[in-house]
Amino acid sequence: MANHKSAEKRIRQNEKRKGINRANRSKLRTQIKKLRTSLTAQDKAASGEILAPTVSLIDKAVNKGIIHKNTAARHKSRLTKHVNALA
Repeated sequence: MANHKSAEKRIRQNEKRKGINRANRSKLRTQIKKLRTSLTAQDKAASGEILAPTVSLIDKAVNKGIIHKNTAARHKSRLTKHVNALA
């Protein structure tokens, strides 16, 4: 294991960040799944309501370094396109 105090501290910090990152990634994936479920159900009202919070979570994930900005842009573009296709 770690032989230096700084290495031990870095291990503790990495564990803490891993938990935070995992929670944020899980929240993001759950929100995207909710939106995709409403899209497959052809529910226009629910899809429209869920889209804005989903896009917000995607943007927050980019700011937190969870996903790359181009990945976020691709997700937002495709989800928005599908929601607009329902209307």
